[in-house]
Amino acid sequence: MATEEKILYLSFDDGPIPEVTPWVLQQLKKYNAKATFFCIGDNIKKHPKIFQMLTSDGHSVGNHTFNHFNGWKISSEAYLKNSHLAEEAIIAGSQLQIEKRQENKEKREESKPINLKLFRPPYGRMTGEQAQLLQERNYKIVMWDVLSRDYNKNISSKECFQNVIKHSSPGSIIVFHDSLKAEKNLRAVLPRVLEYYSSKGYSFRKIQL
Repeated sequence: MATEEKILYLSFDDGPIPEVTPWVLQQLKKYNAKATFFCIGDNIKKHPKIFQMLTSDGHSVGNHTFNHFNGWKISSEAYLKNSHLAEEAIIAGSQLQIEKRQENKEKREESKPINLKLFRPPYGRMTGEQAQLLQERNYKIVMWDVLSRDYNKNISSKECFQNVIKHSSPGSIIVFHDSLKAEKNLRAVLPRVLEYYSSKGYSFRKIQL
């Protein structure tokens, strides 16, 4: 996202899960950082309280399909249906959060679920037809320019950190994963990235439509 300001956009794919996502939220909170979570619908359904934690903290939420489908290996009809299931899970999770606030008589605007129409294709793979169909349904497709590769067990945490700082510049969208597969590298690298860029005067913002 083109800018000359010292801004970075952290994004986290594949959650939410109880083993990793709450820890990510704790790290972000230490630096008053906002981020965007591209959630798998099935994980939202399994872990609604974890989903509510990230929306309560004021982060943006995006659609990452319901079952982490590879768009190159599935029909456009099935891909769209699966993406719609994920959207329904996001809406249902959001509604639970709203009802909970109403019970507690809370009216905090910042903690409302945000951006139900952000979409990131799993593996970064989707066909042109799939993209067009989603855009016709008012989705904004969000890719990235920096991939941490935290999920790759064949690289060290040092290499993962270097992937981020070597390729990031003002306005970069950086991909991490709040998943078990990425957990080892993520726990080693995310605090370092937050500290490194905070010390250089950067702020971390969520993606918005």
